[in-house]
Amino acid sequence: MAVLTTLTSADYVTTQWSGGVTTQLAIAPKGAVYADRSFLWRVSSATVELDESDFTALPDYDRLISTVRGDMTLSHNGGAELTLRPGDVHAFDGGDATHSKGRCTDFNLMLRKGKAAGNMCVLRADKTCDARLACEPGVVTLLYCVSGACTVRCGAQEAALTAGGSALVEENEGGEPVKLSAAEEAIVYAAQVW
Repeated sequence: MAVLTTLTSADYVTTQWSGGVTTQLAIAPKGAVYADRSFLWRVSSATVELDESDFTALPDYDRLISTVRGDMTLSHNGGAELTLRPGDVHAFDGGDATHSKGRCTDFNLMLRKGKAAGNMCVLRADKTCDARLACEPGVVTLLYCVSGACTVRCGAQEAALTAGGSALVEENEGGEPVKLSAAEEAIVYAAQVW
């Protein structure tokens, strides 16, 4: 049976970086420290408060990023620019020299190369439409509510989320789907790791 845990700001780790604030929503293994660079995976959301900034090089990690609010223009290793708008997902090598333009709030998934894989997507639910996220056996899923309020269900378990809250689904050996329902519109960013 899957384990569904609700996370709030009290569970997050918030740190300053040169261009804003990063909020770590979840990390594996539990208790790992981002600065040690020995984690398996990490999900975070950061504010970018500078017009231009450079990403920290993470050569041992693959990264996926999306914006939650605002647009971000990225270039890797001095190459062509790519603009991300809320909901767009971009995968890149954490070792790339990555330059960013634009003030925004983003959503990040970092995956240890050769040890973890994953993906990200955006789910929307409202009174006329529920959202459903398929899960393969053993996949860990983190759902981050960025606006509205919703109910998350996995098997017989459920959790209520409001903006800023998260739900973590672990030990999902049966591959139970994750379902969202909402009375009004809710926007939830999801990261899955296997």
